[in-house]
Amino acid sequence: MTLEDIRDYFGVFGLKKRKEMIYQFKITLMDSTPPIWRRIQVPSDYSFWDLHTAIQDSMGWTDSHPHLFEMINPETGERAHIGIPDEEDYGSTLDGWKEKLSKYFSFENNKADYTYDFGDDWLHKIVLEKVLPEYPHLKYPVCVGGDRTCPPEDCGGMIGYENMLQTLRGPRDEEYERIVEWLGREDFNSEAFSPESVVFDDPKRRYSLGIK
Repeated sequence: MTLEDIRDYFGVFGLKKRKEMIYQFKITLMDSTPPIWRRIQVPSDYSFWDLHTAIQDSMGWTDSHPHLFEMINPETGERAHIGIPDEEDYGSTLDGWKEKLSKYFSFENNKADYTYDFGDDWLHKIVLEKVLPEYPHLKYPVCVGGDRTCPPEDCGGMIGYENMLQTLRGPRDEEYERIVEWLGREDFNSEAFSPESVVFDDPKRRYSLGIK
């Protein structure tokens, strides 16, 4: 079912057709056990850059490293790479600021990969769960669910993060003190997360800062 089909559906049943529809995505950080995940709702006219900003803010990343989306382009049937092109891409990476979600996502093509930080290699699985009518009094994007704290930046990927948690659970030795000093805190809680705590930045403002 396409976005246009859904708009027609609401019209058939006498509901007001809205200019905007809302995509609900579930974002899961791969190899996290138990899973670290977020559920967000964003406007269907969002670009991939807009979605990138919403993922960063809802997960708790700091947008300090490069990122890349990968998913099937329904027009070509081939896997597309979407992010921030540079001179070495030779056209292989599409500009996320220009590519719209509605061009790619449908119920038949509802999955994408999102990689953040090619050093630590944080891989996220993105799934389009629902297409909803816009609530006129709700400001989008919004985080409606999630679980567990985002790992700290530059901790060495999921293996490094699990090692860090194991050290924090263990006896207080030199490694423990080193981790606490690096974190800048001793009360790191890997299980804490509240959707209400998420604050979303303006994607245009973020883009103007040159953050990639």
